[in-house]
Amino acid sequence: MTGSERGQTMTQVDTGGTPQGDVDTADSGRGDADPGDTGPRHTGARTGPWKRGRVLAAAALLLGLFLLLHASIPNRVGNLGSLVETFLPWFGLFIPVLLAGALLRRSVPALVALLLPAVIWLDLFGGLLTDKSHPGGDLTVVSHNVGADNPDAAGTARALAASGADVLALEELDPAARRTYEKELATAYPHHTVLGTVGVWSRLPLSDTRPVDVAMDAGPLGEAKSADVKLEYNRGLRTTVATDHGPLAVYVAHLGSVRVNPRAGLSSGQRDAGAQSLGRAVAAERNERVVLLGDLNGTLDDRAYAGITSRMRSAQEAAGDGFGFTWPAAFPVVRIDQILVRGVEPESSWPLPATGSDHLPVAARVSW
Repeated sequence: MTGSERGQTMTQVDTGGTPQGDVDTADSGRGDADPGDTGPRHTGARTGPWKRGRVLAAAALLLGLFLLLHASIPNRVGNLGSLVETFLPWFGLFIPVLLAGALLRRSVPALVALLLPAVIWLDLFGGLLTDKSHPGGDLTVVSHNVGADNPDAAGTARALAASGADVLALEELDPAARRTYEKELATAYPHHTVLGTVGVWSRLPLSDTRPVDVAMDAGPLGEAKSADVKLEYNRGLRTTVATDHGPLAVYVAHLGSVRVNPRAGLSSGQRDAGAQSLGRAVAAERNERVVLLGDLNGTLDDRAYAGITSRMRSAQEAAGDGFGFTWPAAFPVVRIDQILVRGVEPESSWPLPATGSDHLPVAARVSW
């Protein structure tokens, strides 16, 4: 062996037998290897599809239980139960978010767990995703909170007259705008009645009109006011419409407003009291055929309306197409303007185009 060959051999021995320039960077900085460790290390090995996404699976199960047991959420603190039920359909948006996470993680447990909230949400709201309307109907009713601050009362009145309604209920009638509505609607509706801030315009004769207490003046201060003073801002009425099929009792109501406060939660005491009072009035109604129209300031999923929904059907849920959201008009996210019926059959229900109000009008066709 020549001297040059001996030097090359020594160089290879000094570098661990690795040719110069071919450095194992994976072992760089590892230190001395364990002599007993003869196998390769798998520090980056992946878990199987049944072990991935356990947090996502737990979140899906919690969402399902939340949707299933929403009625058990108490109202003792900030009316939390009612607040949740007001926006309950929107919690379904968490389902596609969790689904995307499960697919990215390739998690079988998360995908299986998502079946629970998906099935429950479809059971609660799936019926609203289909068009349940039918052609025909004997009478068209429309309800609209026209808004006290509506800058175009005349245009709103003309739009409502063009809707083809046989019976038209208006809420939040400003005293200054009342004359505008009476003037613009006079030709299409020869019969009308107004009590305070709510009114009915009709193509058919009206009779037996009286105010309905919606608990806007509960307590000693309210009891001390005279009937004339209360009538100025009355927000509920009942009247009888003479139809070809017999008398139809029509209720119009504008329940108290609600407020959502980060500290206090949902403030709805006055609205809830109004819903209970209105429910008692409907329960006492002797006419077999009843229609309730109005701005109830809440969704019918809210337990506050149990006294009403236990006796009447929502026209939108029975014969509508979609959720029929009505507020706010610029981008509706909840349906707080309602049409409910008893003793008549809803054939179709739908929101009307926006007017100058912050609410959308709602319409329904009913038959006998």
